[in-house]
Amino acid sequence: MYNEHERGANGFSVTTIVVIAILAISSIVGNIYTYQLLSRNTQNLENRVATLQTQISALTEALKNYSQITIGNISLSELYDNIKHSVVLIRGQRTEGIVSGSGFIYNYSTETFSEQLIITNYHVIQGTTSRSVTFTNGHAYSANVLGSDVYADLAVLSMEGAPPEEFSPLPIVSSSLLKVGDFVVALGNPYELVGSMTTGIVSQIGRAVPEELAGGYLIANVIQISAPINPGNSGGPLLNSKGQVIGVTFAIIENSTGVGFAIPSDTILREIAWLVRGDNYPHSWMGVAGTDMTYEIAQEMGTTTTYGWLIVDVLPNSPAADAGLQPDDIITAINFSQMRGGDDISSFLEGFTIPGQTIHITVERNNNELIILLTLGTRPLPD
Repeated sequence: MYNEHERGANGFSVTTIVVIAILAISSIVGNIYTYQLLSRNTQNLENRVATLQTQISALTEALKNYSQITIGNISLSELYDNIKHSVVLIRGQRTEGIVSGSGFIYNYSTETFSEQLIITNYHVIQGTTSRSVTFTNGHAYSANVLGSDVYADLAVLSMEGAPPEEFSPLPIVSSSLLKVGDFVVALGNPYELVGSMTTGIVSQIGRAVPEELAGGYLIANVIQISAPINPGNSGGPLLNSKGQVIGVTFAIIENSTGVGFAIPSDTILREIAWLVRGDNYPHSWMGVAGTDMTYEIAQEMGTTTTYGWLIVDVLPNSPAADAGLQPDDIITAINFSQMRGGDDISSFLEGFTIPGQTIHITVERNNNELIILLTLGTRPLPD
């Protein structure tokens, strides 16, 4: 046995020597660990750099080969090949001559009914005495109008004599989840240039666009797109990157560039049963005319309200007249949801109400806020 305080030959205690040894060993182990850690971090950094270089190379290659750019897991050329046989050329005979437009095939099915139909715009077939549908293979068949809606610019056709193998129906999905910036594809027959494809993005949603045939009423809840739309594109499908229908292209603004419009697919899904039966779809109606509020109008009226919709006329014997709405009332909300202007009002009435429903309308009248109950009517058919 020895005393733990005995000193070694060099004058240090045994305890001190043990401590020094432990510290030395710890230092060596720490250095080894630090080296390994730094090595792993360096390797991770090198891996990240290699991955980034791979991504840059892939992007550079994609830009060199634009035709092979993929949307999701499919290239644009593959997407086109998948949908081109579903889009048709519609030609109609009017007194002034032949008119043409586009349409697409849709398989409409219920528990008691199933048929391959053609969906297109009302204005494509309006006033026609006979119609034909031509597929991409050149086969053409006579077509009949099952139903139409001038206020949504929609029509549904059936065909005579077309065999089942001619049909490649497109799926229709809800447009409610669309966002500004979403990628879109339009397919149609501009100037009878059959099977033309264009691409773009959703520029805005919830637009209200006037249609000459609709007797001054607005087509509500419209999708604005940047995809080039030309005469003859009308009635063709607007699709998402999966090749699913999210709308029907129908209009351009004269002398504009990069502005087109499409009827949203939710309108198709809401009306299709009525159109197939040949019934008139009932659109909600208030019976007022007006204009969007602006800062300048607010200044003239002596109000601080610069949003909403200014009523300029109330039709006699209309729901608005019965409810007591007046010219110079400013509609600021419906069912307590803010209305920024006419687009919001048209889209709300079209998407969330039905005739006979009573709604709460918030108006500003002489700088006082009122809530008026209004029971909606059915929009009268144009003359």
